[in-house]
Amino acid sequence: MPGINLSNTQIGTALTATTINSMSVDSTTSSLDETKWMNSNASEQWGFFNSVPDLKSALLMKAIFNVGKGWKADTRTTVILEHISGWGKDSFRDILFNMEVCRKVFGDSFAEIIRDEETNILLNLKPLNPERMEIITGKDGLIKRYDYHQADGNIKKFEPKDIFHLCNNRMCDQIHGISDISVLKETILADAENFKLVQQIMRNQAMPFIIWKLKTDDPTKIAVFKSNVLEARKIGVDMCIPDDDDTVTHEVVELVVSANIFAWRDELRNRFYRTIQLPQIVPGAGGNSTESESKTIYYSFEQICQNEQNFLESQIWNQLFIHIDLIPPETMGVGLQQDTAKDGGMMPQASDTTAGVGR
Repeated sequence: MPGINLSNTQIGTALTATTINSMSVDSTTSSLDETKWMNSNASEQWGFFNSVPDLKSALLMKAIFNVGKGWKADTRTTVILEHISGWGKDSFRDILFNMEVCRKVFGDSFAEIIRDEETNILLNLKPLNPERMEIITGKDGLIKRYDYHQADGNIKKFEPKDIFHLCNNRMCDQIHGISDISVLKETILADAENFKLVQQIMRNQAMPFIIWKLKTDDPTKIAVFKSNVLEARKIGVDMCIPDDDDTVTHEVVELVVSANIFAWRDELRNRFYRTIQLPQIVPGAGGNSTESESKTIYYSFEQICQNEQNFLESQIWNQLFIHIDLIPPETMGVGLQQDTAKDGGMMPQASDTTAGVGR
């Protein structure tokens, strides 16, 4: 077209570059007599755990695999542990399960250690609220004490020997553990958004969007017609209207759903389970693997469980001076050996044991 000057072309807004937030390790400050840390995100983490079904199911499932089958110990230790009651109705297995879930949710879990003053025999373990616990370290970087902020505003101080403390994935010289929810937050929010979109799509498929064209601008008549349509659609019955095209016509708006929406949801689920290190076949969410693939995936998950159980057993020994053996989940090792022998192949190698986690 004449008169158009292409030199006036304008460039659109550039896409914002993706960045990763910087983080510092929560280390002890050597110039201070005391370094204090308290979980300021605890209420948000607890909300995520109790509001996101897949997250809650996954963390509970991992705890079931780690401690759910119980424990074995010598006779003396068994007698001691079987008399532990927590808040009055707990068993030792219940307390371990509680703390295992909480260390994943909050990054740290705590229980008060109660011993006989004369014999030093363990009498009880009382789980405490991680949201109220403050960890204090000295200049040397070692835990100096724990301050428990009670609901009445008072602070109860505990010596390190009086608190059973489990950290989740503590790295470097950090003075606390790391919640599994922290790294999952973005994925969880994206999945929740996608779920709402799919929910709206499914609703639209069942109840299509209809444009009603009324040959009137009378507010009263429009309101009556609208009320009748809403009631008819709500209860799913027929509606009778005058047979006159000059009175009412309608147009059904059909929604074309892109396959990318559902593919994106599948990728979010895969990313979630990969991050939390739980195969989807465990909670029954993965149905696309062959039998041999499922066995290999489960076998790799056994190695994760073994590592978690070793951690718990060592912490129980180091902090409670009690030796127990947690009963491991059923193994797929024997089945894989039998299948491999029949197929004339080889057992999975060390590099294979991390393949497929999250599928």
